[in-house]
Amino acid sequence: MKKVILGFLTVFCLIHQLEASHGISLYNAPLKYTADFKNFDYVNPEAPKGGELKLSAINTFDSFNPFVVKGTPAAGLTPLYPSLLHATLSCRAHDEPFSDYGYVAESYEVDPQGLWITYTLRDNITFHDGSPITADDVIYTFKQLLEKGSPLYKAYYHSVKDVIKLDQKRVKFTFVDNTSKEQIMILGELPVLSKAYFEKKGFDNTSLEPPLGSGPYRIDGFESGQYVTYKRVQNWWGQNIPVNKGRYNFETIRFKYFKDLTVSFEAFKGHEYDFRHENSAKNWVRGYDFKAFLEGKVKKLEYKDKVPAAAQVLAFNTRRSIFSDLNVRKALTYAFDFEWLNKNLFYNIYERLPSYFSASDLESKGLISDAEKTILTPYKDELPSDIFEKPFELPTFKRQGDLRTNLIKAESLLRKAGWIVKDGVCINEKTGERFEFEILLADPSMEKAVQGFAQNLKKLGIKARLRVVDTPQYVQRTQNYDYDMIMVVLPQSISPGNEQRDFWSSASADQPGGRNYSGIKNKVIDELVELVIDAETRGELVDRVNALDRVLLWNYYTLPLWFSSYDRYAYWNNIMMPAILPSYIFDMYALYASSGVSPDKVS
Repeated sequence: MKKVILGFLTVFCLIHQLEASHGISLYNAPLKYTADFKNFDYVNPEAPKGGELKLSAINTFDSFNPFVVKGTPAAGLTPLYPSLLHATLSCRAHDEPFSDYGYVAESYEVDPQGLWITYTLRDNITFHDGSPITADDVIYTFKQLLEKGSPLYKAYYHSVKDVIKLDQKRVKFTFVDNTSKEQIMILGELPVLSKAYFEKKGFDNTSLEPPLGSGPYRIDGFESGQYVTYKRVQNWWGQNIPVNKGRYNFETIRFKYFKDLTVSFEAFKGHEYDFRHENSAKNWVRGYDFKAFLEGKVKKLEYKDKVPAAAQVLAFNTRRSIFSDLNVRKALTYAFDFEWLNKNLFYNIYERLPSYFSASDLESKGLISDAEKTILTPYKDELPSDIFEKPFELPTFKRQGDLRTNLIKAESLLRKAGWIVKDGVCINEKTGERFEFEILLADPSMEKAVQGFAQNLKKLGIKARLRVVDTPQYVQRTQNYDYDMIMVVLPQSISPGNEQRDFWSSASADQPGGRNYSGIKNKVIDELVELVIDAETRGELVDRVNALDRVLLWNYYTLPLWFSSYDRYAYWNNIMMPAILPSYIFDMYALYASSGVSPDKVS
């Protein structure tokens, strides 16, 4: 096949027609940026360089390795989003639903049948010690992530059968089959690590020795549990390529660690850091009355993007026998009074979470659609019958008497599962075991949010203990699924794919460090996840995600909590935010990577 000289290729279309291009788009969607683009529209290519960005982090860290389960990595090293330290093969455009453009790799060749892809690396690209980035480094990184990395990588790169070196600049990945249309996109997110360095130091080493990187920053200083500072790499090879032009403008980025979110907010008011993602409704509504805000030195930004809202849920650990029964999980859902919580603690700025893909076309709504029915009918005997007859609706507490009505429903469901109330205590009718469990939390501010839930459960004779632990203990326990119930956030993209295996599939249920927090082992869901991954058009993807969403909801694997249609940020006026905010920002890293110090503040 003809070698492509300039840029990337568009993902193969359904009839396997190969079209040369400079970027990749899922389902062969038109690319926004032309082959001669100089920078993304949402950045200022002339943004001043210099100054310091001060950010916050919570609790502590004990590792500079974000790729393995062991240890708590320092802030700024997030592996699946733009990392300050490590460059990736390609880079996401945040003003398109799912399009990538060249970063470490400049071009590639793709099989018209979709069975392999060859990446060609850029010329003159190096690690921070000046050593060249080669095909050997790409292959080494890929294999080490699969063998020693976090379990999420096995789910992420599930479709890859083999990887070989063609020459020093070219790497060929072969796929198991051509069913997953996003597999090429996923490979582009691969960070490139130095084989020579990590063979010497150990890939799974979790020490606090700053590792060798290839990205826009290097670790400049740190004190465990106190701070970590990144310094911009001078004359960095990637600073003027189109995906980076106008980005990574700060001379230094410093993360300061705080004990908890309350202390962190007080520190922000004292300008101990510059930029804050505000997740507290109370702070947003009532907390910004301090002098600097009133004088205009601190600004608020409320922003609505097109990415599905992150799903904040209480996850039932179905590995525990107490939560293995669907009726039990559904019963407990009837004890959660969102309306009271939203009014009394959240100032009515949140909405009840209706879906794992809320605020997008991926959200299942109303009665089952004809397309969903076609997908789910073969599994009818294995699914709750209500899926085909009713819309999924969470209980509400809007009228006087709703609490009593919902608790009566909860008690009825518990009886179906073999739990009865005797002398005010909920016990198992057969074994006499008391119904009690622990809700494990890492954020003390969330304790109030679940206290009302625990009180309602007490009225059912159920004892729910609230336990707040520090970050290292929380990470250790969640990675080993040592909990009854936890509060987690499940982020979703506008184009779900391989990562859904990590969230829901049986294969991930018992892998330490995975994200199948509820321990779901359901053959129907396994097959639905594969259907999502194998979708060949956007319309097909939407229908299949809708069906998956509906099945997950009706099985009550989690207790859906709340979400906001808006992201809320606050920042000091020494920071200059981008004039254009893209519609598909996935996290705050993408936002501050495109910001800069105000021109009059550059030192």
